[in-house]
Amino acid sequence: MAVRNRVSMVRNLGNAIRIATRPGSPSLSQRAAALPRMVRATLSGEYDGTSVLRLTALAGAAAYVVSPVDLLPEGLLGVFGLADDAMVLSWLAANLVTETEDFLAWEKGVAASTTASSTVPGHVL
Repeated sequence: MAVRNRVSMVRNLGNAIRIATRPGSPSLSQRAAALPRMVRATLSGEYDGTSVLRLTALAGAAAYVVSPVDLLPEGLLGVFGLADDAMVLSWLAANLVTETEDFLAWEKGVAASTTASSTVPGHVL
């Protein structure tokens, strides 16, 4: 079971890195800037690509990684104490990449449809 979790963790992190470094993919700064917009759009109901529960899980994972409170304390277990942090961090990274990727694509689609619908048809002479 532990080996399967580690393999899954490495696979998730690898997929996140592959998606995030794809040519034409949004940069880290674009993704970071999109996070507050994604939260606002989700809370207001404009964006239904994620849920409030999922955003809460992402925030909880981020808080867990930076928190000094730990399920497996590094001070007592050394390197083995970092395993839970690494697992949570890989889940967080993979999910942030996919969530921001989906949100930025949605934003681009909304912007394109707004531009297209505001065009007034006419004839060129």
